[in-house]
Amino acid sequence: MSELRRPDILPLVAPLHDGIGRRFEYLRLSLTDVCNFRCTYCLPDGYKKPCNKPAELSVEEIRRAVSGFAELGLWKVRLTGGEPTLRRDFEEVARAVSEVPGIRRVAMTTNGYRLAERAQVWRDCGISALNISMDSLDPARFAQITGHDRLEEVLRGVEAAQAAGFESIKLNAVLMRGVNDDELAAMVEFVATRDLSLRFIEVMRTNDNAAFFEDRHIAGQTVIDRLETKGWQRVPRQPGAGPAVELGHPEAKGRIGIIAPYSKDFCASCNRLRLSSDGKLHLCLFGDGGMDIRPLLQGDDSEALTDRIRKLVGTKAPAHRLHEGNSGATPHLASIGG
Repeated sequence: MSELRRPDILPLVAPLHDGIGRRFEYLRLSLTDVCNFRCTYCLPDGYKKPCNKPAELSVEEIRRAVSGFAELGLWKVRLTGGEPTLRRDFEEVARAVSEVPGIRRVAMTTNGYRLAERAQVWRDCGISALNISMDSLDPARFAQITGHDRLEEVLRGVEAAQAAGFESIKLNAVLMRGVNDDELAAMVEFVATRDLSLRFIEVMRTNDNAAFFEDRHIAGQTVIDRLETKGWQRVPRQPGAGPAVELGHPEAKGRIGIIAPYSKDFCASCNRLRLSSDGKLHLCLFGDGGMDIRPLLQGDDSEALTDRIRKLVGTKAPAHRLHEGNSGATPHLASIGG
């Protein structure tokens, strides 16, 4: 299914830009902040329900939200969490999002625990791209990092996703010093012989992991340097692509990406917005909090919704403040979808 699969053509609108000219085409939509894994870099003690937690957005609220963003020119949506498939109505949400006029690609990020049994169903719901968390190829280490002995299950899920015909399958690995950095070569070899992409992600500091960050952080540029010495070369950025620096090799089937938020000018190419599971618009993963647009999702005034989004996006800061040790209001990565 190509990215131009939908016949729907929305009226031309002025592209959505912020105050310094960055254009936004990509929405990361968190369906829940709940996750059933206990990854050491995100929820080492497991998910704990906050007091007075608001209800998650309904399917109809999600449909209205995505329609509003599509009217502003956003054409790619990623369903994320927490673990998005923990929502009982996940497949209904996926179908609703994929049917919104103007949305040309629906992706999802998952820990893969249901992928082996549901891959074809999710593909049939309109999802065309997958990111699957896989922080180790060693079963014992995978269990140590995630709290679950499910590596073989996740690997079966990758095979099921390939059989289901997803256009893009990416494996996400958070690279941690002294934990899985010795697997770099094995992970590269794994995707080099398969039609997959691998994303190495820098450990990011949040409000609850400062000590972990200091102990485990590895600069993404060091990985890029190592790969380039092995003949990997940077490839052009694709339309709507995320922030990864992507590399290919003439003898490899797969590709490698590095997501390095501490690198110079990381925020210059930002093209994404985030909507939390309770209806707050986050202009940055590491911003000072989200702005509540949920009241505008409970009626049919699309003009008021798009006007509010456009005004808020115009206030987006030029860059995050991670270099200052400031991760904003983000308590952990599961809270608004990483």
